[in-house]
Amino acid sequence: MTYDEKLQNVSVLGAAGKMGSGILLLTAVEMCNLSLKPENKGTTFVLNAIDLSDEGLAGLLPYIRIQVRKIAEKKTVWLREVYEDRTDLIENGEIIDQYIFDVMNIIRPTTAMEVAYRSGLVFEAVSENPDLKVKILSQIDKNNPNTPWYFTNTSSVPIHLIEEKANLKGRVLGFHFYNPPAVQKLVELITTKNTDPIMVDFAYAYSKHLGKIIVPSNDIAGFIGNGHFMRDGLYGINEAKALTEKYSWPEAVYMINKITQDFLVRPMGIFQLMDYVGVDVMKFILNVMDPYMPDEDLHSDMLDQFIEMEIKGGQMSSGAQKDGFLKYERGKAVAAFDPATKSYVNFADFAEKCDTDLGAMPDGYLPWKAVIRKKNKDEIFTNFFTNMKAMESLGASLGLKYGARSNAIGKKLVADGVAANTNDVNTVMFTGFFHAFGPVNNYFD
Repeated sequence: MTYDEKLQNVSVLGAAGKMGSGILLLTAVEMCNLSLKPENKGTTFVLNAIDLSDEGLAGLLPYIRIQVRKIAEKKTVWLREVYEDRTDLIENGEIIDQYIFDVMNIIRPTTAMEVAYRSGLVFEAVSENPDLKVKILSQIDKNNPNTPWYFTNTSSVPIHLIEEKANLKGRVLGFHFYNPPAVQKLVELITTKNTDPIMVDFAYAYSKHLGKIIVPSNDIAGFIGNGHFMRDGLYGINEAKALTEKYSWPEAVYMINKITQDFLVRPMGIFQLMDYVGVDVMKFILNVMDPYMPDEDLHSDMLDQFIEMEIKGGQMSSGAQKDGFLKYERGKAVAAFDPATKSYVNFADFAEKCDTDLGAMPDGYLPWKAVIRKKNKDEIFTNFFTNMKAMESLGASLGLKYGARSNAIGKKLVADGVAANTNDVNTVMFTGFFHAFGPVNNYFD
């Protein structure tokens, strides 16, 4: 079966969700592009958008339509070539509208799982629950005569577990898009010893058409991205707890968040990142990973405490950030939650004191936005961390410790066989987490 044929009938499970909607958008555009090729004239392409939420599906098509318009507006020259035989399409606006119509015409929103029984390719983007994934994929496979391929968007569940329990016999692989899929360039590809090589070839071809960068990860729970992020987050929580010997919890959270954002030159601090992913999601992923890591304790009592108090973070349907460890106003963190009082404490009440205790930034500091596109980043960071090592401030000490721990986590992912090499670890953190420098480096030696 050719690449084009494999994409003639596709289903996306969890299509109205944060990840599923992005996967649906990318796949709809790719399928439409294939349908517009002269050799595919008259061929029907069907993309089933499957979700249990009627409300979610109702908002899905307007979202897709808006995004497709943005995509179409950037490639009007190509679209003019595609529609050159359409004498009724003259203005760019008419051509763009036709392309949007053609993309939308491929999508079939539904709450009925049964439509996936006819698909040759199924993208699974339901919640990070191993039992749920196995149940859904088993149901489809038992009723689908087409021996479909399954691409699971899991960020932590071992692929061989899904393969074995759903009896998929080499027809499932991990295809972990990063959030949001329409923007993020990174995909982690996870295979098992049984994965069909033809399926892997298709995955690389599909990624190339989407403009994605694939980084392979071995089939170990958490893979590379969450393998680093989960441990990095736990370290941040523990560092904040250590600071509570002298500071309140909100103060400690503020300080560690500042250390990771400013002293490590990241796009956001670790507590803001955990809020972005979701406190509840982080706890769930750790629960998935922990049984497979007998030499580690991937658990946090603090996460349990926050979940019990319904402090979960994550995003609203609009994309706005929900409150978690931190409280947000217009997308900016302004306060930290205090479990003792079950209320948020404004940064304005203590930030000046904490900043004074942390001390000044090292000479050569540039914020993430200012440094991320510079070509001489290595020179900048070598100078910056050399200056940090010469300081005796609390901020410098915490920053160097945190950087060294991040480095050690990256090296352990290679030593444990999760990543093939340190370059793959760094690529994931560069591309998937937008770090300005890879965690495995010489800055903290």
